Amino acid sequence: LRSVAFTRAVLAEFLATLVFILFGLGSALNWPSASAPSILQIALAFGLAIGTLVQALGHISGAHINPAVTVACLIGSHVSFLRAVFYVVAQLLGAVAGAAILHEITPADSREGLAINKLHNETTTGQAVTVELFLTFRLVLCIFASTDERREDNMGSPALSIGLSVAVGHLL
Repeated sequence: LRSVAFTRAVLAEFLATLVFILFGLGSALNWPSASAPSILQIALAFGLAIGTLVQALGHISGAHINPAVTVACLIGSHVSFLRAVFYVVAQLLGAVAGAAILHEITPADSREGLAINKLHNETTTGQAVTVELFLTFRLVLCIFASTDERREDNMGSPALSIGLSVAVGHLL
């Protein structure tokens, strides 16, 4: 708890989540003077952001950047309970800080909705939750598979795999 490495890891989670939210949501803003961003543009922005952050900060904290990933790592015995609690708090604070920064640097006429997700009129809450659970499971499976040190055939880049997984998830 008092080690420099632990503090760096918690700060890395805060910073990574802040940057991820800032760039990801920023890519989805509907600027008045431009056409609305396509789903592909938004998906690539989220995927490239996460891939870059995993590459840059993964060696410090594991770059979970998502409370669901941290909980999965806790369940999988990859992190301690205490570390998971600190990571989740840092991620939540980082997300709020990233959204607040985006709000403050965005012109008022571009803020409407601030890139929030909305359900399609015909999608029920149950369907949306099911899709989110499936996408989160797929992401966690990708993370565990691409970072498993027991694999001898893993010659790829975990950052690239995870980034592409996030991008694909945003296309659904």
